[in-house]
Amino acid sequence: MPGWIESSCAMMLIHDIVDNDEQKNRGVRMRLRNKPWAKEKIAAYPQYVIPHPEEYKGRWNELFGNDHPIHIEIGTGKGKFITEMAKANPNINYIGIELYPSVLVSALDKLIANELPNLRLLNVNAKDLPNFFAEGEIERIYLNFSDPWPKKRHEKRRLTYRSFLELYEKVLVDEGEIHFKTDNQGFFEYSLVSFSQYGLVLTYVSLDLHNSDFEGNIMTEYEEKFSAKGNRIYRCEVKYPPKQRHS
Repeated sequence: MPGWIESSCAMMLIHDIVDNDEQKNRGVRMRLRNKPWAKEKIAAYPQYVIPHPEEYKGRWNELFGNDHPIHIEIGTGKGKFITEMAKANPNINYIGIELYPSVLVSALDKLIANELPNLRLLNVNAKDLPNFFAEGEIERIYLNFSDPWPKKRHEKRRLTYRSFLELYEKVLVDEGEIHFKTDNQGFFEYSLVSFSQYGLVLTYVSLDLHNSDFEGNIMTEYEEKFSAKGNRIYRCEVKYPPKQRHS
């Protein structure tokens, strides 16, 4: 299926997918294994996991030592995706954001092993993004296999909910991008609607990524696991409309 299609067409195709309640309503991911030593290890590597990111607001390029564009991944997990992206794109600076220290420590291990100068990590909550990044400081945001929070009462926790889209807009450049992947059909449908209602422009969509013509896909740990089970992977790219400029 061609990737470049209009939003309305994408929504029509979504509803042609065979309904699967287990797929649509898959909830919280696997249980987190507590690693009581994780915080101590993270604190031991402040050059990789930045301890006071608010101090770099508006000047992250000083930390990286260049003016390359900055891409962030929210919910970076164990770090496979962002580590491989940083390896493949040395002229882009990457920041992986992960709330849970017991998960982030695995991403830290990968960064220690690879010593990538264009990758840093943050152990912070995504709802605080404007505290850490200035307006227009980020070029692209990746959302990979975010928790779908399937219960209606948890809607505001979804990373594609309107309030999060507002936060992203504050830190993204003009016409900044969000790249989104999930194996959860219901969450994907919800997100397409949320993006559209917010006014974002859909520039790419795949309803079966691994059987599409998309090139250069880097898989996350979750993606490898769910794809191996035969689950369909959904992916889209959206961008914000041009910001209004007042004379």
